[in-house]
Amino acid sequence: MALEPFLLGVLIDPVDRESLLYIEDASILYNPRNRLVYEVRGSIPVLLPGDARTASDEEHATFTSDKSAVETGKSPTL
Repeated sequence: MALEPFLLGVLIDPVDRESLLYIEDASILYNPRNRLVYEVRGSIPVLLPGDARTASDEEHATFTSDKSAVETGKSPTL
């Protein structure tokens, strides 16, 4: 299930407070700077640092080259 546009506009990484990449096909939010993967369960992003996992080199390459990835935290109204 896709995340709402409003939610995509306000979501940021809880660790470094920067934007994330939303990979809808994988149901994840990804921080390419720290290589942290956060799950999206249903339509609920699980942004708990203790539940995040580290991406492998292969996953990092896949996620950062995904043309369908949406950058979060870019709300024009904030």
